[in-house]
Amino acid sequence: MNNYDWIVVGAGIAGAAIAYELVKTGFSVLLLEQEEIPENATRYSYGGLAYWSGTTPLNRQLCQEAIACYQNLDAELDADTEFRELDLLLTIAAEEDPKAMAASYNHVAIPPQLLNIQEACEWEPLLNPQGISGALTVKHGHINPSQTTEGYIQAFLRGGGKMHIAKVIDLQTTSSVENGKKLTGIHTNLDTYHCKNVLICAGGFSRELLKLAGIPIKLYFTHAEVITTPPVDLTLRTLIMPANLRRFQLEADSTQVDELWQEAGNEPLAPILDVGAIQFADGSLRLGQISRVLTDPWGKVDAAESEGWLRSNIQEVLPKLANIPGTWHHCLVAFSGDRLPLIGAVPGYEGIHVFSGFSNPLVIIPPLAKRFADFLAGKEDGIITQLSPARWS
Repeated sequence: MNNYDWIVVGAGIAGAAIAYELVKTGFSVLLLEQEEIPENATRYSYGGLAYWSGTTPLNRQLCQEAIACYQNLDAELDADTEFRELDLLLTIAAEEDPKAMAASYNHVAIPPQLLNIQEACEWEPLLNPQGISGALTVKHGHINPSQTTEGYIQAFLRGGGKMHIAKVIDLQTTSSVENGKKLTGIHTNLDTYHCKNVLICAGGFSRELLKLAGIPIKLYFTHAEVITTPPVDLTLRTLIMPANLRRFQLEADSTQVDELWQEAGNEPLAPILDVGAIQFADGSLRLGQISRVLTDPWGKVDAAESEGWLRSNIQEVLPKLANIPGTWHHCLVAFSGDRLPLIGAVPGYEGIHVFSGFSNPLVIIPPLAKRFADFLAGKEDGIITQLSPARWS
């Protein structure tokens, strides 16, 4: 069968979750992924669930819905997501004022507790006391993002969904009676599929896929770089991230001149590095990350130089982890211009929809996937309406 109600493009956690929810709602769905083992943001994510970090009524509501969702997700999907709660330590750099940094978090739903240097090192003995002036701590959810995504995919397939490994070459459209464009199908390297609707969930590649149909959209991406290790004997007790997370400011600043994103060869801003680390249940580590703004999704990065930069900065904060054998990886991370995802129909293009651009993605994707599937089945939803790509029109 090459005719579907929905074709979902991209099988990271966003695509897998919405494909599952659409099938559960009763639609016929095809999930397309271009790689057998995707090199995407889901695979290289830390897996953190920042329930505590909501700053608006909308984000706080979604975080509360996510807690309930994850508490029952293993049973619902018949999968092991490795869901747990652990201590997050937000390290404060040696040159930064701890009290001022703590005050900058007063607006979040659950403000973190301030620790002095000694207390921080008691919580996490692998920290370098000379590299910090203190830390903030708060309880933090955590999953294995790859296993969670696979759980969604297997539940989707058991529910009657179909999945193909294929690369999208073109979004086929025709003129509609409303003087816009109407989707007629999707052409891949293997076949042509007919569908009423396509949902672009390809993370950092979503912008490029929409360009195939001539669709401009305020959806952007950074090149993220991390180091992954095999299981190690050392034990990292906490999830480490910097209190002054520079990635969000980089994203905001890089969208100020949208014209720079119209050409592939631009680098609007210099790259930044946020030192962090997480250890998964099998003992493996993820260390990073560098965020680099290159408007070419296939832009080349010097892997050796990047890995050296990562390791030298990890040395300052977590010296025992700096030289552990591991592999440098690179992926794209999608974001929007206002830190809210783009969810819904693309204006002027009947049948073309987007579900991408998430900040704090692992927390809000499950509740938003449920809400969006219900919305597409005809249920009104004020939150989904707020996240429409039409807000940028």
